[in-house]
This record gives sequence, structure tokens and C-alpha cells, in this order.
Amino acid sequence: MRKLRWVPLAVLCLGVVEFAVFWGVSRLLGVGLTLLLAVVLMLLGAVLLRKEGLSAWRRLRDARQAGQPRGDQALDGVVGLIAALLLIIPGLLTAAVGLLLLVPPVRTLARGRVRAATEKRIPASAANNVFGPRKVRVSTPHHQPQQSQPPGSGPTGPASTPTEVIEGEIVD
Repeated sequence: MRKLRWVPLAVLCLGVVEFAVFWGVSRLLGVGLTLLLAVVLMLLGAVLLRKEGLSAWRRLRDARQAGQPRGDQALDGVVGLIAALLLIIPGLLTAAVGLLLLVPPVRTLARGRVRAATEKRIPASAANNVFGPRKVRVSTPHHQPQQSQPPGSGPTGPASTPTEVIEGEIVD
């Protein structure tokens, strides 16, 4: 709950920054064109909200019917809905962030961040049910028979020890 006390200040700062961006863009393009741009972006957000919501629902339903984990489809839907909501909020800066979330590499990055945050907050067994088995990659020291070397000749220590990489899935 301590993090929530900063929300009003963050909203106020966002409003000030949005006003500054709007003022700057209106000086370049003119007030009328800037207002038109803001309205078009808000309408795009409304259309996208409907499209993303229906698309996410369809992907979730298909994954459920196929018996697959539904977490990735849900996260993709959440990121799409966040993008649409950012477009609906009046402001050019939030609209720019919303448009960025529609770009596939940025969307994939955001989905990965949301997944990591979600996996931290739910138990491992629930995460496996939602997202499927976790992919892991573990490096372990590779043990080789030690050859006798004279002291001081050649590198020694953990940096010179080759490592073996084991990839797999964690299943509870």
C-alpha cells in the first residue's frame, strides 16, 4: 500500500507533462490540428479496445479448448488492452506510449515484463497452471580431472573452469 500513496502525485505530474507536450505540438502544428490529432487517437483507442478485447477473448477460448495454458494469451490481451486504454486517455504522450505498445517487438518486451511481475506475485504451482512449465537455463561447473601443473603456470580458479549449460523445464 505504500506504493499507492504516490499515485496522485504521478497523475498530477502526468497531467503537467501532457499539457506541456500538447502545448509544444500545438505550437508546431497549430491548435486545431493538434486537437484533431488527439481526437483521432482517442477514437483509434476506442476501436482498438473493442478489437483487442474480442481478439483476447477468442485466443483465450481457443487455448482453453485446446487444453493449453492460457497465460500467454491473457498477457497478450492485457498488453493490447493497456495500449488501447493509453490511446483513449486524452493526451499525446500517453497515445505515443499506446502506439508503441502496438509495435510487435515492444509488445513482446512488455508482455515479458508483465509475465515476470505476475510470476513473482503468484505461487509457482499456479504459475505452472497459468503459463505452463517454466523454461530455465542453469550453468554448472564442468568437472574435469585436474592435471598437475607447476604453481604459477596457467590460469587457475573459477574463471578458467569450463561450464556446462543445462536447459529444461520446471514442472511441479
